[in-house]
Amino acid sequence: MNATPADAQGAETAGKRTGGCLCGRIRFTTRGPAVFPHTCVCRHCQKLGGTPVMWWVGFETVTWTGEGGEPTWYETFEGEAKRGFCPTCGSRLAAIDSDIPEIGINVTALDDTSGPDLVPIHASFRDNAVHWLPPVPDTEHSTAG
Repeated sequence: MNATPADAQGAETAGKRTGGCLCGRIRFTTRGPAVFPHTCVCRHCQKLGGTPVMWWVGFETVTWTGEGGEPTWYETFEGEAKRGFCPTCGSRLAAIDSDIPEIGINVTALDDTSGPDLVPIHASFRDNAVHWLPPVPDTEHSTAG
């Protein structure tokens, strides 16, 4: 979730967003600008998401609300990265990576995914992509993936 240039961030950069899991037990509110919206097709995202691609964006602050509290965390890389999901419905919600200051949110967990600042600007691990899915245009270069 590297920094996104200010001109690539939409009108909601200083606002807050809400989201949650499918069953509604875990809810969250984000604060701050949407940082480095991107897709990922690494094997971990494919297996964890049960899909060929996941859509991520970072936020400086995420507050967990709802009766389910914070997601259950699974360490994908011990001591380096973990992914959060709802233990009731299984929705994939978040990511915490030790070398990235923002908390990654699975964009599809947001209540409103229409913001222009959520449009992916990068696709990580392109070599893992399924051949039939058109690639996301790379509008910002990154060392990730």
